[in-house]
Amino acid sequence: MSVLVLVLAVSAACCLGFGFVLQQNAAQKAPLGDFLSPRLLLDLIKVPRWLGGIGLMVAGMVLGAIALGQGEVSLVEPLLATNLLFALALSRHQTKQPLGRQGWAGLVLLAGGVTAFIVAGQPQGGTAVSDPLRHWLIIGVMVGLALLLTTYAKRSRLSQGPVLLSLAAGLLYGVQDALTRVSGQRFSAAGLAELLTGWQPYAVLALGVTGLVLVQSAFETAPLRMSLPALTAAQPLAGIVCGVGFLGDRLRTDTGALAWEAAGLAAVVAGIVLLGMHPAMPRGAAPRERITSLQPQ
Repeated sequence: MSVLVLVLAVSAACCLGFGFVLQQNAAQKAPLGDFLSPRLLLDLIKVPRWLGGIGLMVAGMVLGAIALGQGEVSLVEPLLATNLLFALALSRHQTKQPLGRQGWAGLVLLAGGVTAFIVAGQPQGGTAVSDPLRHWLIIGVMVGLALLLTTYAKRSRLSQGPVLLSLAAGLLYGVQDALTRVSGQRFSAAGLAELLTGWQPYAVLALGVTGLVLVQSAFETAPLRMSLPALTAAQPLAGIVCGVGFLGDRLRTDTGALAWEAAGLAAVVAGIVLLGMHPAMPRGAAPRERITSLQPQ
């Protein structure tokens, strides 16, 4: 594994983790009437803390894009999942909560799972699949699942809605990461003209904006502990599927390697859930309190 890819991916995770906490701090005070509406972004853009969080997220996405240009999606995505460690660090600073057994267990599972997956799978680059049908099939399944989750989220609203929205956003961000790598390859091969004549950069922008609305709606309506674990777990899984499915990423497929890869991913998800549910994660205001605070006095 390239040291440069490691540094870039972990730096991206740091920016993303800090950015998510700042965004949720601001989004939880937004009007509930903006749920799943672009108006939410227009309201939040007036909040300095949210702008700071967005700035950090953009920096993380840029660093992540550079990492994706230097390494395989199946390698970079698990490293980006460590953003939850940095989110927890900032949340602990805000809430003064000790790490405790739950925090240490989550940290060990997440870090150990990422290490096990990378060491066992040994992700390597290969020849991308040229069949456009396979590209559209995988992307269509991911986007379709995100649409289905969003539809159910609108019905459940404040119960399971934030978790479903975060899962949907994670799927979109995973596809976005894969298409970011494709865009980088087109730019490296033939320059800006080749990049702008393809559909991929525009899809990256559309997925990014849509994912942002979903994430902010989840942050608006629930504590970070309900939304961030689902987002952090779904994104690398979707990215790995795209990487192996049509970008040509190769993982070891012997029985022992597959067992360790599966165990590593399971440990990553378990660690994400434990860290995301840690008491240090911001709770946010209860929905009833939010509605009361928004009513005219």
